[in-house]
Amino acid sequence: MLDQLFVSLNDAALHLAERWVPVWMLPWLSILVRVAAIAAVAPVIMMYFTWLERKILARMQNRFGPNRVGIYGLAQPLADGLKMLIKEDVVPRSADPLLHVLAPILVVIPAILLFAVMPFGRNMVAVDLHVGLLYMLAISSVSSYAIFMGGWSSHSKFSLLGAMRAVAQIISYEVPSVLSVVVVIMVTGTLSLVGIVEAQADQWFVFTPWGFVGAVIFFLSGIAEVNRTPFDMPEAESELVAGFHTEYSGMKFALWYMGEFLGAFAISAFTATLFLGGWQGPVVPIWPLCLATALVVATARGIFRPVRMLLIVVPVGAAVVWAREPVPSWLWFFGKTYLLVFVLIWLRGTFPRLRIDQLMGLAWKFFLPLSLLNILAAGVWVAFPGFPGMLGSLALLAISVVGLIRLSAPASLQPRTYVLVE
Repeated sequence: MLDQLFVSLNDAALHLAERWVPVWMLPWLSILVRVAAIAAVAPVIMMYFTWLERKILARMQNRFGPNRVGIYGLAQPLADGLKMLIKEDVVPRSADPLLHVLAPILVVIPAILLFAVMPFGRNMVAVDLHVGLLYMLAISSVSSYAIFMGGWSSHSKFSLLGAMRAVAQIISYEVPSVLSVVVVIMVTGTLSLVGIVEAQADQWFVFTPWGFVGAVIFFLSGIAEVNRTPFDMPEAESELVAGFHTEYSGMKFALWYMGEFLGAFAISAFTATLFLGGWQGPVVPIWPLCLATALVVATARGIFRPVRMLLIVVPVGAAVVWAREPVPSWLWFFGKTYLLVFVLIWLRGTFPRLRIDQLMGLAWKFFLPLSLLNILAAGVWVAFPGFPGMLGSLALLAISVVGLIRLSAPASLQPRTYVLVE
């Protein structure tokens, strides 16, 4: 019941609509409901991604983060959105007006379209395409056009240089990113994201040598594609002011950030789908999780007492009503996704920005050959099932990683000799 809660609500709404809507319109109404759900969920995910990032980074830096607008700063994203809406839209006099407007819109549309094939849970995917993985790779590559369009149309040297860096970086990291998912296709024999999740019912791919290496390459390449720290060279404020969106303000600037944050969420979600089992998880009763939630809420002194009591009663009641229900599939999916989101934010708060030569070298000298060798390791794992294949693929990848690190290491500095002229 709890696992299929949202599916049941959708079916109930369609069944209720049968009284007033002709039968031939029901499929279109179902499509409209799914589109409306994606359009409503995506902005909320983006807004509270920003809140979560600011809170986590603040704790890492011994600060409080947003804590003024709403309880624990939960209304801060709404205030930021309102601020962006009322800010003046400044367009450079020499900019191309049409392309300057279209670029931020074009960067958001693909990020939202990725949600169409994202399997949020069992039977919870808007469109189960047989080529869902190919669709995901194709749609995610469109952002490079929007970024270059925004940089070129701004008629600014900083914007153009940032756009050129971004396009070079995205293309460079798309190659190992695509090659890293080839191993998943080899093992499962399908391009359907739902089929890939179902193939991990017995073992998540991340617990295999080729799956772990593929997950690391795919996740880090995805972070580089969405220009997140430490791969944010296209937005390096110390060199390019703000990169390709230097000349944007107001709601257009917010659209650039919406595309970036939705892209970061999508990378985490698809990493969980391809390598961490997606919605798959062990059968664990949900009541301990409900009671733990109630305990956390009980210790939150910043919440008004009547609201806090209500928020305690709700999870306790859920634990009683669904005492025998396991943790639903959609909760497993979001738990894995936000675990990767935390890692993504953790990387931002830990590592400094890479130099451009280090960034490009990591893609072409390390990730690309490692992803090719990973395909060979997956072939060994498939050709020799059981322990021999596991040992062979593990040995191959271990030797490959050590060798590539040695080959990619910078040359040692030689002692300088000075010739003094008398």
